[in-house]
Amino acid sequence: MVRAGKDAVRHPLFARFYARLSVSAEPMVGPLRDELLAGLSGRVIEIGAGNGLNFAHYPRTVAEVVAIEPERSLRKLALEAALRADVPVDVVPGAAEALPVKSEAFDAAVVSLVLCSVRDVERALREIRRVLRPGGELRFFEHGGGGGRVMRTTRRALDHTAWPLLFGGCHVSRDPVGAIGAAAFEIESVKELSLPPRGPRLPNSHHVLGRARRSGPDEEVAG
Repeated sequence: MVRAGKDAVRHPLFARFYARLSVSAEPMVGPLRDELLAGLSGRVIEIGAGNGLNFAHYPRTVAEVVAIEPERSLRKLALEAALRADVPVDVVPGAAEALPVKSEAFDAAVVSLVLCSVRDVERALREIRRVLRPGGELRFFEHGGGGGRVMRTTRRALDHTAWPLLFGGCHVSRDPVGAIGAAAFEIESVKELSLPPRGPRLPNSHHVLGRARRSGPDEEVAG
C-alpha cells in the first residue's frame, strides 16, 4: 500500500538536487545498500526514505516496509519506487521525532543518510527505540565523524553557517555512532568508509555503516 499526506519538511530545491545526485551515485552506493539491508526479515520501518532507492535492495524475507518520508517531492518519488519494489512498501508522511506508528511494532529499523538532517537526533533515536520490539535491530548508513582536528573544526564551522541552509538541513559534524550508543542501543558492528573512495576528502566524505540493537527497558533512556 502507498499513500501520501501532509508535509513535515519542505525543501523542494534541495529535494530535486538530492534526487539527481543520489541516482547518479547509485553505482557506488548500491552495493552498500545491499550490505546495509542484508538479512533483514519481518516488519521494517525506514526513517527518512528519501526517493526510495533502498526499496529495491530489501531481501524478500522482509514482510513489509513502512517508509517514513517528510519531504513532499522526495515522497512522490518514493511512492513510485514503492510500486516497483519486490517487497510491500507503505510510504507514509511523518517526522523522525514523532513517528506515526505504534510502539514495539517493528522487527528492525533503517536510517540511511538521515541522522545528519533530523532536527533533534536524540528525540529521533528515542522514537526509533520506541517503535522497535525488544531486541529489535537498527541498521544505519550515515555520514559524520572521522578526520583530523582541522576537518572537525571545518565541519563545526560549516554547520553553524551555510551548510544546513544549502543542503536541506544536513549537518556534517554530528557523530551518528556516538548518538546511537547514547540512546541505549548496543552497537554490534561499525564499518568506516570514505565516499567517494578516491579523490579529495570532503566534509561529508566519512561514512559509517553498521548494526545496533535495542537493549534494556525504555526507562533507561532519559526523556
